[in-house]
Amino acid sequence: MKKSLKFFGNLIFIIALIAILFSYAMFQGGFVSWFLFAGFFPILIYHLGFLLYPINNWDVTRQLSRQVIRAGDSVSISINIERKVPFPIYYCVFEEVLPISLNKVENGQQKYFYMEQPNKLMVQRKVKKAVFPWFKRNIQLDYSIAHVPRGQHTLKEIRVKTGDIFGFVKKEHVFPVEDGLIANPGQLAVRMNNQISNFEQGTVASATNRVTNTNVAAGVREYEPGDRFSWIDWKQTARKNTVMTKEFEQEKSTNILIVLDSCHYPALNPLAYEASIELTLALMETIQKKDTEVGLLTIGGEEEKAYFPMHQDSAAKSMIVNHLSQLEAQGKRSFSLQLKEQMMQMGSGEMVFVITTQMDETFKQTIEQLNKRMNRMVVLFIQSSLFITEIQQKIIGQFRIQGIGVQMITEEQLVKKPIEVNVQ
Repeated sequence: MKKSLKFFGNLIFIIALIAILFSYAMFQGGFVSWFLFAGFFPILIYHLGFLLYPINNWDVTRQLSRQVIRAGDSVSISINIERKVPFPIYYCVFEEVLPISLNKVENGQQKYFYMEQPNKLMVQRKVKKAVFPWFKRNIQLDYSIAHVPRGQHTLKEIRVKTGDIFGFVKKEHVFPVEDGLIANPGQLAVRMNNQISNFEQGTVASATNRVTNTNVAAGVREYEPGDRFSWIDWKQTARKNTVMTKEFEQEKSTNILIVLDSCHYPALNPLAYEASIELTLALMETIQKKDTEVGLLTIGGEEEKAYFPMHQDSAAKSMIVNHLSQLEAQGKRSFSLQLKEQMMQMGSGEMVFVITTQMDETFKQTIEQLNKRMNRMVVLFIQSSLFITEIQQKIIGQFRIQGIGVQMITEEQLVKKPIEVNVQ
């Protein structure tokens, strides 16, 4: 309705100007009056044509250099505009309507220097470019978005503004052009200070080239092609008069489950939450490199629970990365209560990592109960050192007294390369 009134208002204004100039020339007569009419008439005709010229039938497309990137990377974007009728246009202003999810800066581990003031990384991104098309049929605009934050971002609209050289007629149209961009969690280097694999626990044999551990010999057998020279048992070889090699016990892995707290808290530190996601992915990759089976359970809102069984295939890893890329802190239910419910359903396990940014008395009681069911419990508490309360310090001390593995990870540890994680 508003656009229609504006259109008819401009149309009446232009027609009125033509009528006034023509009337002036007719009644006044003479060279000067007709010269003014002849001089302004083409301009007014152009304004009339520009008013009637539709810009909403332009073909506007967007192309992204990459649709899947890692958080912190840059992406190049190209906007292409194709006009069927090359009507002369003095200027156009193209604006990319960016989603709110892009209004923050991702600069790798450097962002953790701002854990005490996470709002300093919030920015108001704007992409506006002015061009002078004139008679061009095709227009191309290129720009880039740097330091893209983790998440799924959807570019939905491109706004175009234009007008005549005098500013009598102005036009604006929003083109619905939707493209998706996924930024996977940033990459962290993690070093685990304690060995998690052993010879007695677990059911899954390690699959590395060092499957045969040369420290634990279980027996002897006849030599087979491919056996190492150092494995030969010379005493048994001399006794049986045939080459015998040592047979070693195959190393088995400890099944590990990582539980990520993705619940929303009133005082949630967004940088601590980002660190928990990045650390979860880095921890899984580090454990998998040790050929240990590791699963993931994320707990958020009522419908935001996700469980990924213990697999090492590439398809499962891709699903986990995609899930962590889109994960957001949601839900009002207590993480502690949901953790207890989920772990009771899953039964006992070998080793459980719980990664959280919040600890209270309910959380303490839940971990103590689960510690009786699980072989090993490890709590990784991520928070800025300024925001860690005395109650939380006390809970951490009680965990250590009871033999529950717990580690505080603050900005001091998060900016290091690699980040050290203790599993005891």
